[in-house]
Amino acid sequence: MSGFAIAEVPVMAGWLGICPLPGRSGDYRGDLGAIHAWAPDMVLSLASQGEMRGVANGFGTDLGRNGVAWRHFPITDFGVPTEAEGALWPMLAQEALGWLDRGGRVLVHCKGGCGRSGMIALRLMAEAGEAPATALARLRAARPCAVETDEQYAWAVEGL
Repeated sequence: MSGFAIAEVPVMAGWLGICPLPGRSGDYRGDLGAIHAWAPDMVLSLASQGEMRGVANGFGTDLGRNGVAWRHFPITDFGVPTEAEGALWPMLAQEALGWLDRGGRVLVHCKGGCGRSGMIALRLMAEAGEAPATALARLRAARPCAVETDEQYAWAVEGL
């Protein structure tokens, strides 16, 4: 048993999930099976290639074999998107919110499934129209470690 779990919250007409890096606990195939059982339409990976190397090799390919859209949006651990990375965010958010609006499932993960994942999940919830404080409370009810730094919270609610 790997201890891998997907925390989920309803957003719009769909579900937003957060989890750690699949394979981090040593059971990549088991974690991948749990992800496929959760049936995401889109997976947003925030871990770097270095974090994924040797743990979740081929993750995007494995998802694609089952028709899951995989988007890699690496963010430094405990960090926020750089200005260049942030410029890509509107396109990713539009795709994720589209899935959620249509009743789909969007899964977000980083290495631990806390800070970066929580920041991106909070941003999606806020962009979907939820008040940030309410969204953070709901998110932390499902995943208590979500959003680890003040900078992550600030980025998640920036410009809303």
